[in-house]
Amino acid sequence: MAVYTEVADDALSAFLSLYDIGEAVAFRGIAEGVENSNYMLRTTTGDFILTLYEKRVDPADLPWFLGLMEHLAGQGVTCPQPVRGQDGNALRMLAGRHAAITTFLPGVWPRRPQVAHCSPLGVALARLHAAGESYAPRRVNGLGPAGWRPLLERSLGRADEVAPDLGEELSRVLDRLLGDWPQDLPEGQIHADLFPDNVFFLDQRISGLIDFYFAATDLLAYDLAICLNAWCFEQDGAFNVTRGRALISGYQSVRPLTVAEADAMPILAQGAALRFLLTRLYDWLNTPAGALVTPKDPVEYLRKLRFHRHARGLSAYVG
Repeated sequence: MAVYTEVADDALSAFLSLYDIGEAVAFRGIAEGVENSNYMLRTTTGDFILTLYEKRVDPADLPWFLGLMEHLAGQGVTCPQPVRGQDGNALRMLAGRHAAITTFLPGVWPRRPQVAHCSPLGVALARLHAAGESYAPRRVNGLGPAGWRPLLERSLGRADEVAPDLGEELSRVLDRLLGDWPQDLPEGQIHADLFPDNVFFLDQRISGLIDFYFAATDLLAYDLAICLNAWCFEQDGAFNVTRGRALISGYQSVRPLTVAEADAMPILAQGAALRFLLTRLYDWLNTPAGALVTPKDPVEYLRKLRFHRHARGLSAYVG
């Protein structure tokens, strides 16, 4: 989450008049994350999140995202629900951006993930995948393998400003990954961005999953590989195999991996590391001055990518 677009008081009042959720009593920007402009909104009827969609979100995809959240909630997944206006629409314009209001979920995201967080996370991810099976519309993952080369090319000329010879290293890695990427693994609806700040906990239990605006139809095990990257490394860059074991065990308690998925985990984890390295690299080099957002260090994911390159099978992640 982040704030790129400011919303004036009179614009907010006019926007809220299209809903039946009361008048604003508190409104503040949320600086965490890097993609859309997000605001915490309190009205006379309760708490909500207002999102203005920016940057990598294609407005044509927004009905798919909002529909997915409604579908998952109907299948028992606790996630934000789009709030529909008096005209029945959940999506409209505000401050020159497509915007939507969603329900607020209580809870706190773990600033320092622990083993105790990882097993419930694996269970929740597998349940999300199971719930998504009956959501028929498909969405191509714009930040999947087909999107990595164009993304790298946008930063290649300045990549070495971040780390020596980074551009050359990423070019070699990308060529190899695209040649080795698995084609026949189980697919479905994936979250594709289930980082700690998108998972809320209350009393050591998951109270909700948020931020579905990178969700897509893609390899299910790739979603698990994204979580391995996001949850199972220490701050010093070391992989925590106890967390990895808990995450994968929790996932497999609901949906066992196929043999092919288990064998492919190192290549999937490399792809996940590269995807976030590339988006972080672009943002590091291009975040506009004055934006209420803190760009994230791409070098963190360079270290993770190098770890996965030496991994051999699922055992590298479970011990």
